[in-house]
Amino acid sequence: KRLYGTLRQRSGHTAITDPAYFSAGTTTLQYPHETLPVPDRGRYQLHNDIDDCIVCDKCAQVCPVDCIAIEAIKSPVPLGTTSNGMTKRLHAAQFDINLSQCCFCGLCTTVCPTDCLTMTSNYDYSTEKLADHTVSFATLTSTEIDAYKQTWATHQEAKDHPS
Repeated sequence: KRLYGTLRQRSGHTAITDPAYFSAGTTTLQYPHETLPVPDRGRYQLHNDIDDCIVCDKCAQVCPVDCIAIEAIKSPVPLGTTSNGMTKRLHAAQFDINLSQCCFCGLCTTVCPTDCLTMTSNYDYSTEKLADHTVSFATLTSTEIDAYKQTWATHQEAKDHPS
């Protein structure tokens, strides 16, 4: 509040030679030591609590710029429940969000049935490499992915050809 007030004070026309020029307050932030306050409901960096995600793909479907990439692997048995009581039946082999393409509209967070996809208050994620803007939330290794795919294929085979 104080910072916005000093910025508004400074908007008047005062000559730099005026002795009171610097007494109006600071107009330059010493970033990163000083930051502007961010609104609680601002739209900033996306975060997915992958343990709560049911990999339903709704966020990727509603995304207007197609910056969310999801690959799911079906499971023959339930994997557990989320914090709001939904049953998890899919493994997340891939859950990537390319923040360099994201338009920060927030549509993906509104359709999430488990509220695991949220926007954090972190707005500073500058980097020198464009690839660093692709954030991967999936935690499975390639060995686990192959094992889960094989388990599902075996389950489907047993279902299609009962002995």
